Amino acid sequence: MASPDLFRSIRCFLLDLDGTFYLGDRLLPGARDLIEFFEARGIDYIFLTNNSSRNPRKYLERLHKFGIPVQPKHIFTSADATLHYLSKNFPGARLYLLGTPDLEEQFEQAGFPLTDEAPDVIVAGFDTTLTYNKLWKLCTWVSRGLPYIATHPDINCPTEDGFMPDIGAVIAFVQASTNRSPDIIIGKPFPPMVEALCERFNLSPGQMCMVGDRLYTDIAMKNAGVNTVLVLSGETRLEDLTSSPYKPDFIFSNLVDLLETLQKIL
Repeated sequence: MASPDLFRSIRCFLLDLDGTFYLGDRLLPGARDLIEFFEARGIDYIFLTNNSSRNPRKYLERLHKFGIPVQPKHIFTSADATLHYLSKNFPGARLYLLGTPDLEEQFEQAGFPLTDEAPDVIVAGFDTTLTYNKLWKLCTWVSRGLPYIATHPDINCPTEDGFMPDIGAVIAFVQASTNRSPDIIIGKPFPPMVEALCERFNLSPGQMCMVGDRLYTDIAMKNAGVNTVLVLSGETRLEDLTSSPYKPDFIFSNLVDLLETLQKIL
C-alpha cells in the first residue's frame, strides 16, 4: 500500500458511482460527507462512470435527488469519452448505435447522425432497452467489418439485489456470433478514457485518483498511471485481491474510512 501522503499530490478525485457512491436508490455511507469535504476544501472531483445507459443530464438529476449539489462539470461518462474519441478519429461519421434513448440523444446532440442503414462506424453502449432485433442488426454490421467501438467493458452492472448484464455480456454474444471483438473499448480502464480526462480537464494521470469498487475497471486504471483507491462497498471482496493482477494503492471499507484518512492528510 502507498503512503497516505500521496493524497497531497492529487489534483482531482475520480469517483465511481454504481457500487461506490450509491447502490440503486441508496446513497452509500460517507458519500454525502465526502462531497461536502471536497467542496469545503476546494478539492476537484469528477463522477466517472462506465455506465452509458444514462446521459450526463440524467446522472446530474439523480445526484440532485440525493441532495448532492453537483454541476455538469462534475460528470464524465464512458459515452463522453467515446464522443471525444469519435470527434478526433471519425468526425461526422454515421453511426449504428446500440444504446438507450438517453444515449441516442447525447450522440445526436453531439452532431453524430444515427442510422440503421449503411453506417460508417458501429458503437455499442449499455442498452437497457435491448431487443433481439437490435442485437441482430449489431451482429450484421459487425460481421461486415465496419469499425466497431464499445463504450466500456463492464460485464455486469451492480444493483441492490445482485447485478444486471452489462455491455461486456453483449460483446461476448456478438463475438460468439461474428468472431469479432470491438476494435477499441473506450471506458475505464483503457487509454482513451484516461486521454479524454487529461485533455478535457488539463490533468496528467498522476494528478488523478480513481475511487471505485471494481478491480478490472476502476483499479486497473493504475496501469495508465492513475492512482487508485479500492472501496469494499460494491463488487470486490478483500479475498478477490489474492488472484487479481490489479492491486490498488489504498483499500478502504467504504467512503467513510476514506474520508477519515483524507481529513487527517488534507
